[in-house]
Amino acid sequence: MQATVYKSTGNWYVVKSSGGEWFNARLLGKFKIDGLTSTNPIAVGDTVTITMENEGEGSVTITAIEDRKNYITRTSPANKYQHHIIASNLDQSLLFATLKDPKTSQGFIDRFLITSEAYRVPSIIVFNKSDLWKKEKEQFAALKDMYEKIGYTVLSMSIEQQDGIAEVKSFLKDKVTLLSGHSGVGKSSFINIILPELALKTQDVSGWSGKGLHTTTFAEMFDLPGGGQVIDTPGIRELGLVDISKQELSHYFPEMRDRLGDCQFNNCFHTNEPGCAIKAAVEDGAIHIDRYVSYCNIMDKIEERKY
Repeated sequence: MQATVYKSTGNWYVVKSSGGEWFNARLLGKFKIDGLTSTNPIAVGDTVTITMENEGEGSVTITAIEDRKNYITRTSPANKYQHHIIASNLDQSLLFATLKDPKTSQGFIDRFLITSEAYRVPSIIVFNKSDLWKKEKEQFAALKDMYEKIGYTVLSMSIEQQDGIAEVKSFLKDKVTLLSGHSGVGKSSFINIILPELALKTQDVSGWSGKGLHTTTFAEMFDLPGGGQVIDTPGIRELGLVDISKQELSHYFPEMRDRLGDCQFNNCFHTNEPGCAIKAAVEDGAIHIDRYVSYCNIMDKIEERKY
């Protein structure tokens, strides 16, 4: 029998069969998928084969995992040299960001977009807490212009004032959507609006640190009444890039990708080489300087093996 993984708690999983039945599931043995060694061999969104353990007990054993269409991964919080799969088989990712309480850095946004590009997951950026903006209104306008020019959808929303929610919700219909971002940016509050019966726990941003407090412990998928699913994930403080080399980093910047063939050297890193089409585009304003700075910062961290 086939099923979809809706929740992972590390040792046990909650799965929904193709017939709509819910089961608690455990893993049979150890799995290694596509040569990818990860701290979690099964992720929310996986399609699995299940076998009944004992009739009437409501628990099953996972005996196989179907090939993944895609997935989003990060470095493991416990070991930066190991993978942790956030979720799989996604139609899109929705990154919640905030310009205040807490502030999401452009570096974090870019690392998330790079990860999504690398694993072929379309991304939408949602800036929440617009009700708090004063001078941040200009910052939002600049970021929106920068990201939309390279093909990303950028939305603003205020859960506090119930503003912009319908537009964000309209992107979810009939799609499997990963919700991600720092703790405290409003993921759980958004889910409580679109699925009020869940009553997910939310917490205010920590006053002394300015960082959101973790409220979601495990990734979990929820069915939407109009069709589609959303996957709520634990808040991410730092997003480590996995297995992305200096040579391929520029391929995950859409505004760079179309110009790579114009560089004088095939192995151009777009930093100090002569005849670089990327640097020329930055000087001409065709590539935003802030994105290029972000690229260089990430290149340096790949060099240092510090993510």
